[in-house]
Parts: sequence; structure tokens; C-alpha cells
Amino acid sequence: MQSLIEQLIDWFALPRNGLASVFVVAFISATLLPMGSEPAVFGYIKLNPDAFWITVAVATVANTLGGMVNYVLGRGAHRVVARHGETRYFGWMKRFGPPVLLLAWLPVVGDPLCAIAGWLRLPPWACMLYMAIGKLLRYITMTALLLWVPDGWWRALFGSFLPLGG
Repeated sequence: MQSLIEQLIDWFALPRNGLASVFVVAFISATLLPMGSEPAVFGYIKLNPDAFWITVAVATVANTLGGMVNYVLGRGAHRVVARHGETRYFGWMKRFGPPVLLLAWLPVVGDPLCAIAGWLRLPPWACMLYMAIGKLLRYITMTALLLWVPDGWWRALFGSFLPLGG
């Protein structure tokens, strides 16, 4: 078990695997698994400040694709629920449509929103567009805000756990 954990840590090492790690973490965090991608995005950008936009783009694409996995799962669940239950509980989402997915970035409720959109059979391309816009704005905002925090504050907060460059 110890060697598996060490392999995973080694594989996700940002300086060596970089954008591939950001992609995988952002993709997985957009599924129904409880995980956040912001630390990986921030960490990579902190190590490579010139890669701000490419990192945000990679994270946005990966996170949107993960959201679309939830959408597809929701679409599949619709077939089962339609036979056995009602869809009246999410009429509000059907009424507002794909723009609700601008909120797909929110913790706790964002991932299920993507699944519900699939379950309600909202148009997939429109859902993906709104998901991508919301997630892009989240990555830009969160990362920019974190970059404005002085390095001294991060060092004081995390001590020797975060070796920040320059």
C-alpha cells in the first residue's frame, strides 16, 4: 500500500508532470468524487507564472469534460427513473435550462447539477458551453486571488510543507 501511495504522489508531482497532472486532477474533481482542483491549478501556476492562461485552459477543458461525464450519467439515470419515478422535483431546472450550469463550479451542488441536466435531457452542447463559462470564470478568479496573496503569508500558514519558489 505504501508503494502505491508513493507512486501516486510521484505521478502527480507537478514540476515533472505539470499540465497532465492538472488535467487529471481537474477532470476527476468534476465528477461526483469529492476532490478540489484549485490547489493543483494554483500550485502549477505558482511554479510556472508564465503558464497562467494555458493552465487555466487545461483545467477548464478537463473540468468541463468531467462535468459532461456527470451529464451522461444523469442521462442514463433518466431511463431508469422515468420507468419508476417522477421528474417533477427538478422542474425549476428545466424552466431555467442550461444557464443554471453557470453554477456547475460550486462546491457540493455543482456536480449534481450537471447530472440533473443530463437527467432532464437538457441540450448537451448548451450545457457544456455554460459549464465551461462558469468553470473558466472560477479558475481565473480563484487563481488570480490566490496569486495576490504574498508568499510570506503562505509560508507562515503552511510552514515547511510548501516550498515555494522565488
